[in-house]
Amino acid sequence: MQRINEDIKNGNFRQSYLLYGEEAYLRKQYRDRLKNAMIRDDDTMNYSYLEGKDISVGAVIDLAETLPFFADRRVIVVENSGLFKHGGEQLAEYLASPADTAYFVFVETEIDKRSKLFKAVSSKGTAVEFPVQSEATLKKWIFGMIKKEGKQITEPALHYFLEKTGTDMENIRKEMEKLICYCMEKEAIREEDIEAICTKRVGSHIFDMINAIADKKQKKALDLYYDLLALKEPAMRILFLITRQFNLLLQVKELKAKGLDNKSIAAKISLPPFVAGKYAAQAARFRTSDLRAALEACVEAEESVKTGKMNDIMSVELLIVYYSTG
Repeated sequence: MQRINEDIKNGNFRQSYLLYGEEAYLRKQYRDRLKNAMIRDDDTMNYSYLEGKDISVGAVIDLAETLPFFADRRVIVVENSGLFKHGGEQLAEYLASPADTAYFVFVETEIDKRSKLFKAVSSKGTAVEFPVQSEATLKKWIFGMIKKEGKQITEPALHYFLEKTGTDMENIRKEMEKLICYCMEKEAIREEDIEAICTKRVGSHIFDMINAIADKKQKKALDLYYDLLALKEPAMRILFLITRQFNLLLQVKELKAKGLDNKSIAAKISLPPFVAGKYAAQAARFRTSDLRAALEACVEAEESVKTGKMNDIMSVELLIVYYSTG
């Protein structure tokens, strides 16, 4: 990030940038900052935005080879292309010696560092990862937003806010805007304000549901499931999130068994350390064999829906009932 900030400040840009990682908010922020620094807002003639897996590499190169219209550079933003995992070889070769006026900003969630395209951008340009931010970084950012509005928040209230919103910065920003508007006439933001106005993220429902399953609290687990359905979450997405949670718990449990601490576990499976700590506590409530069996059951539930043996809502409900039965 520091390198990009310096380039923007100095107005001296590399010809290719790659912004990647799980934190979408930061990827978008730096994408827009680079674009706005390299080209005027109203210059649509020399700006191209391409998105999706069906992007033609040949068309991208043709754009790069087109001379800019009364400007010093042509800016091409390529987002969610998948080219940094496969299919980017031709573009990698082109980036070894691109047109002097062509400037690329690539934006991806997942990349393969072994790919030729990643190596080409890393060699000739700048590649920056935007991972999920640490609890300390998020708290500092939130404190900054609150201070700017002339308000205060206690440490317990801030912790509760993060539990509600999760670590996604775009979601945090939206929920903070709601919270500040709700507390317009107040000097301090309290936990009751957060409870009243902030939306609980889907991930929190899933985490609480798995806790209820571990405690064999069937009614609570099912109530959380019905809440998610009421929020218009598709049953198959809920199943995916349950599967993902069991898979993460299995990974955490196996890494704990190898003697790794929460910080090391967090680095291994790309989680903030404070989240890894919560997962470690939840994983401790299950046997390894139970987690493996739960994952197999999730796969079977998905298969029963795909083959038409059972509808999606009932399939997930039976899975929850089975594992929450005392």
